[in-house]
Amino acid sequence: MDSTQERTFCKWLNTKLEANGYPPMHSLVQDLSDGVRLIQLMEIMGDTSLGRYNKNPRMRVQKAENVNKALEFIRQRGIKLTNIGPEGTLHNIIDGNLKLILGMIWTLVLRFTIADISEEGLSAKEGLLLWAQRKTAPYKEVDVQDFSISWSDGLALCALIHCHRPELLDYDKLDKSDRHGNTRLAFQVAADHLGVPQLLEVEDLCDSVRPDERSVMTYIASYFHAFSTMDQAETVSRRVEKFAELMQSVWTSKNDYERRARALLHALSEVQKKWSTSQFTGSYTDAKEQSATFTTYKHTTKRTWVTERQDVTTLLGNIQTKLRTYGLREYIPPPDLTLSDLDDAWSDLLQSEAKRSRAINAQIRQIKESLRKAFADLANDFSQRLHAISLNSRKLTYDEIDPARPSKEIQTRLPTLSEALTRVAKAEQDCVAANVEENDYTVFTCQDLEFELGLVAQSLTKKISFIDNQIVSRNMTNLTPAQLEQFESTFRYFDRDETNTLSLTETSAALASQGFVYSDEDTVYIYDQLLQDYGAVTFEAFINLLVDITEDQTSPEQLRESFRGIAGDKPFVTELDMRLAQLPVSAVDYLSEVIPSTKNEVGETEYDYETWLQDVFA
Repeated sequence: MDSTQERTFCKWLNTKLEANGYPPMHSLVQDLSDGVRLIQLMEIMGDTSLGRYNKNPRMRVQKAENVNKALEFIRQRGIKLTNIGPEGTLHNIIDGNLKLILGMIWTLVLRFTIADISEEGLSAKEGLLLWAQRKTAPYKEVDVQDFSISWSDGLALCALIHCHRPELLDYDKLDKSDRHGNTRLAFQVAADHLGVPQLLEVEDLCDSVRPDERSVMTYIASYFHAFSTMDQAETVSRRVEKFAELMQSVWTSKNDYERRARALLHALSEVQKKWSTSQFTGSYTDAKEQSATFTTYKHTTKRTWVTERQDVTTLLGNIQTKLRTYGLREYIPPPDLTLSDLDDAWSDLLQSEAKRSRAINAQIRQIKESLRKAFADLANDFSQRLHAISLNSRKLTYDEIDPARPSKEIQTRLPTLSEALTRVAKAEQDCVAANVEENDYTVFTCQDLEFELGLVAQSLTKKISFIDNQIVSRNMTNLTPAQLEQFESTFRYFDRDETNTLSLTETSAALASQGFVYSDEDTVYIYDQLLQDYGAVTFEAFINLLVDITEDQTSPEQLRESFRGIAGDKPFVTELDMRLAQLPVSAVDYLSEVIPSTKNEVGETEYDYETWLQDVFA
């Protein structure tokens, strides 16, 4: 135990030295051997001066003088150094006899720290033990019987601190099996808040089979003096102050609980009233807005309420715990503000939430179903009307057409259908906006109907154009059937955009394909004349133009002469001949398709214009 005592006593002496501005000692044997530190300690403990002494002794005689001065002071105070004669003590200190040095220091501890302790008539060691027993008696885990193993788990130290200063540590929450942790906590709290220096190490108490009695007693004596020096008036004042603070804290917490509980209950009630009076406008936009608002509420407002409810519950629990801790009367919240009232209100909120969610979802489903049916009705009706127009256009023949109004009645239906398609598109957009992806009431989409309308309109236009052309052909009595077929095929070939009219370039190419090649100026003149007479180069205008040309200007023989001129008097013409004659490309392409052809020995195509003209003018 000498090492424990040496360390403990060294720390005890250092508290005296450091408190008076002296540097601490590190070794009792070395630091006391020259007598300087011993004189300093005696001056501190005796609160007096020992006079002049050798502060830097180098020789043994100087050290002996210092030690002897200190020992003389001890003897004058009536302190008897047991088993140590004056001369022997002097040399034992100079020579570093640790056992005798520890005995001397223990005598000093008893004289200056423990001797003045008194408890119910008992003094010194017995008085200190009784004081510790009385202070720790209320703590069932603590049984102080000595100054050794009774202190080895740290609980007795914690009990002493809690008994005098309960606010410094929560004894009830200590892990009673954590010997090292409890001892370490007691050391730390005592050093930080009580001014009790840590004279011992945790291992000195917890890991020793029998902790050193003198070391423990020295340390426990520090607790006694720390608590005993508390001014009684200050203690009473602090207790009243702490109690007043406690009661004010409880009062504040009660008001805070009631205010927050009342506000939470009011908020829960108000939102349920708002939901109960909420109305739907019947539009998908309104239903989605209300759904988004409800979702936002759950992610923000409700989560705030969940946190507040938990905080309010915890607050009430803290109030009750604090009151029970100090043995005060339990707090009972006012009627309608109890925890059961909060629980009931929260249950009502959850039921209202479920009802609100079902109402919104039902409204959205109903709106989507209405949008499906609305679109299906428009789409199916549009399809039926389009089908009727298509059927009527198929039955149309030129024998049934009144030349005064050729198929006008069917044509007037198409703009109406376009307007109906706009309504279908609007209904489809409403479905898309509502995320309606499936529709069991129709197989059509707006895109399908738009495509079919385009086909019917195109087919009807072609049919009407064809019939109009047939009417024109029927009235052309001055042309042979072969000529009519040739002119009609030429018109259809160059009417690339299928508008039943020819543009300026198309008109020029069509005339050239028939062998009528004009200058640009003449072509423009002819085209403008046709526009003035017919409004456009229609099939009728083109046929009448060809009739005028063939009757007034062109004969089969003239065409033969023209082709011979292009062919260079050959009985056939080549593609190169036609291109050299500067015929338009479209006219060359057309003639290459309709004129009979053969290939010569070098693979060049020869077009038999003689045979073609015979067939045309037969």
